[in-house]
Amino acid sequence: MTELQRLLLAYDRHRAAARPCALATVVEVLGSAYRRPGARMLVTEDGELTGAISGGCLEGDARQRARRAIFQGEPALVTYDTRDEDDPRHGLGPGCQGVVRILLEPLDFNAPDNPMELLRGFAQHPEPAVLVTVFEADANGLRAAVGQRLLLSAGGVVRGTPLLAAPLAQAAQATLTQGQSRVLDVATDAGPVRALLEILTPPLRLVVYGAGNDAQPLVRLAASLGWQVSVVDGRPNLATAARFPEAAEVRVVPVRELETQQPDAAAYHVLLSHNYAYDLAALQTLLPTAAPYVGLLGPRAKAGRLLEELELSEAERRHVLGHRLHSPIGLSLGGETPEEIALAIVAEIQAVRNGRQPQHLRDTSASIHADSPKPAAAAATIEAATPADFAA
Repeated sequence: MTELQRLLLAYDRHRAAARPCALATVVEVLGSAYRRPGARMLVTEDGELTGAISGGCLEGDARQRARRAIFQGEPALVTYDTRDEDDPRHGLGPGCQGVVRILLEPLDFNAPDNPMELLRGFAQHPEPAVLVTVFEADANGLRAAVGQRLLLSAGGVVRGTPLLAAPLAQAAQATLTQGQSRVLDVATDAGPVRALLEILTPPLRLVVYGAGNDAQPLVRLAASLGWQVSVVDGRPNLATAARFPEAAEVRVVPVRELETQQPDAAAYHVLLSHNYAYDLAALQTLLPTAAPYVGLLGPRAKAGRLLEELELSEAERRHVLGHRLHSPIGLSLGGETPEEIALAIVAEIQAVRNGRQPQHLRDTSASIHADSPKPAAAAATIEAATPADFAA
């Protein structure tokens, strides 16, 4: 289950119980922080938390401030500076070494476009989208703009409060084209506003060919990351929902039908069938597609033989082995058990998805996360917090 799914379940539970709550959203980060812009936490009036905005160091203080926002009925923007090394209480001070800005908003259950309902709209129609969140407005301009939101889907559908829709939609479209979240100052008729333009990405879709025992830990691990997993196998005694309760779909597809299937070209595909003919049929349908990942369990010799049977030229085989096919599958983690192999496969898929070259973080001088824009100077509407404020 994804963090968003957990938040929506908690939100629905609080709404059904008429239990007031607020949403805490990381909207801007300068330097290092455990969570990046877009991280969210739901806080109830009596202090129940769902989600996380840090590694635990900010939650205590943010909970108290969120409860205050519920009582006052107004959003608040808080800036946490964890770079103060003179006060290392609660693991801050020399900890994250960053500035984190968090928007705290009481939620109106009756508002069809409150932030949780906009996120629900994305979750129900999963395609890439941009969620624009205004978290700062010119002190001399329209302060009511804080908390305004707009959701732009890849299909061009726009939802949200209409006050600033036109300029925000233009910025959202540019961000969707660019494909990277950012913080932006946007000029509007009501004055300049500062907003988080957050890229929302649908859950990764994973298709596992093979329903043997070694596929079960892979499906469990992938599903625990919120991935949408399908299992395909020709053996009806193995390809059952009872054996793969975490899978979104389990299908029995005999090998003769597999060759006529139209595979999901946007999904990631893993071949674990332990059946040469089944792997061959799957590769025959997958390699001509633009699928971002095709992984094959087994030794290099098996992959070479399969490609020979597909009658690829020598140049085509070299290209497939170097760019299209991950075989042997997984990262070199020294795994032996099915659980360890599943971890190696999932780690490789995660690296491919994020365009990362696997390596120890200690051996890289690059930033762990993508660079974040520099926060603007604190406005009069911002309530600053120091390390001394972080009460657990």
